[in-house]
Amino acid sequence: MALEIRQSSTYMGKERWEWSVWLDGPAEDLDAIDRVIYILHSTFHDPVRTVNDRSTNFRLTTSGWGTLTIAAKVVQKDASEILLQHDLALSYPDGAQARA
Repeated sequence: MALEIRQSSTYMGKERWEWSVWLDGPAEDLDAIDRVIYILHSTFHDPVRTVNDRSTNFRLTTSGWGTLTIAAKVVQKDASEILLQHDLALSYPDGAQARA
């Protein structure tokens, strides 16, 4: 299975970004997934979030002020699990990288 976590982000001002993460991979691999459980930093309200919407490639959208490592438990329809990680990268409009 060749799955990856992808991301997008938008700087909102005042040191805050709106960002999204989702799974990318072959359609047959994505079709075999039941849900994705994203584990965010413990400072987030509700840091464990489950997404089961295949039509969005299991997209999670939220906002925050800094970078973090996101863990994802991919639960397949056959109940097997795949663990993925993604280092969220955020940048200012001038291209400078945000810090953790």
